[in-house]
Amino acid sequence: MKILRLLPALILVAGLTFSGCKPKDADIKANVEKALKENPAATGVMVMVNEGVVTLSGDVSDAAAQAAVASTAQGVKGVKSVTNNTVLPPPPPPPAPVVIAADDPLTKAVTDATKDFPGVTAMVSEGVVTLTGTITKARWMKLKPMLDALNPKSVDPKGLTIN
Repeated sequence: MKILRLLPALILVAGLTFSGCKPKDADIKANVEKALKENPAATGVMVMVNEGVVTLSGDVSDAAAQAAVASTAQGVKGVKSVTNNTVLPPPPPPPAPVVIAADDPLTKAVTDATKDFPGVTAMVSEGVVTLTGTITKARWMKLKPMLDALNPKSVDPKGLTIN
């Protein structure tokens, strides 16, 4: 009869003892955060813990950093599993396409641009403006931006003598 009275007390003591052995979520969180502080890639990563399950969130710099923070968290004592909700930065936008003027409209535009520069002849082929003739440096400094504004592939002044 005494044993029956002591049995509930023993069960209660055993339950408290075993429940005290398992790490608490707050302790796991603190240990994971401490481990992540040693990794510079984990700056800005937030940690949540619920019944030993660690959830990571925030921004990381690349896929290697994303894997590293998850691995670090998984290595902490008491962690049952890791849910990695960290976010990678979006890829950079593709470069804007270069618009190259077609030869016919470009030829007309180059002819209009060079009409006020006697002694300069221009030919257009496959988007490249090739210049020949003679021009002063001051006048070249005026003509060059005008030609560049027409969006040719390039302006080739190799045949042009600049004084």
